[in-house]
Amino acid sequence: MKKLSFILALLAAPCAFAADVKLELTGNDQMQFNTKALEVTTGDKVTLSFNHIGKLPVVAMGHNVVILKPGTVIPAFSAKCAPAKDFGYIPQDAESKAAIVAHTKLVGGGESDSITFTAGEPGAYPFVCTFPGHFAIMQGVLTVK
Repeated sequence: MKKLSFILALLAAPCAFAADVKLELTGNDQMQFNTKALEVTTGDKVTLSFNHIGKLPVVAMGHNVVILKPGTVIPAFSAKCAPAKDFGYIPQDAESKAAIVAHTKLVGGGESDSITFTAGEPGAYPFVCTFPGHFAIMQGVLTVK
């Protein structure tokens, strides 16, 4: 019986460190996220809720949140986003898709979206808005510890 308890404890151990984490992020008509820093722990099941608190429609001031893998060169990635209007400014080439951890849909003022993903290895995961021209201001870092 002691062996069985020990084995069950070992099997449950990796799950003991993972948590369900809820993050909230907003964007506004001034092209700003409410924070540039988010933090989670490796293995966490993360639900990120994104709310566009502005009033302008998606065609004029659309926002999204795209979480990228560490080391992604943001200007190079963002250059591939502008031509991807039909896909919510999410590039469809293999290299860009491989760089994306998760992304919300493009939303306008008063709209919201949420995404759920599992936090990967420790590192600094940049996040950006890919609406044309927004990446220069609307970016931050999701730190995975």
